[in-house]
Amino acid sequence: VQLQAFGGGLVQAGDSLRLSCAVSGGTSSDDVMGWFRQAPGKEREFVAAIRRSGGTTKYTDSVRGRFTISKDNWKNTVYLQMNSLKPEDTAVYYCAVGRRLIHSSFHRDDLYNYWGQGTLVTVSS
Repeated sequence: VQLQAFGGGLVQAGDSLRLSCAVSGGTSSDDVMGWFRQAPGKEREFVAAIRRSGGTTKYTDSVRGRFTISKDNWKNTVYLQMNSLKPEDTAVYYCAVGRRLIHSSFHRDDLYNYWGQGTLVTVSS
């Protein structure tokens, strides 16, 4: 399974940005597709995740109401629509695929099997 994330860039606070992650090879309806991020000097953290079948989602509290995760199973692509961006959203954003995760574990990066290369989002104040 290979993942390629793109769509990052430099934006101003309050702007919107949409990240995309194309997934190829060996996908399953049970897969969970997640977005994580890592800010400079900080640990990687969970952002959002969605199950490929059914569309169950989960968000971290700091982005709920501002970010929306969605998917296009036909294109094998997962999106992260980011609105009302804040400087603290600045990070490298990674997409990942996890196999057969339960909802309560969507946030656990150690359970994801495949990772993309990351795309940088910089939000200026």
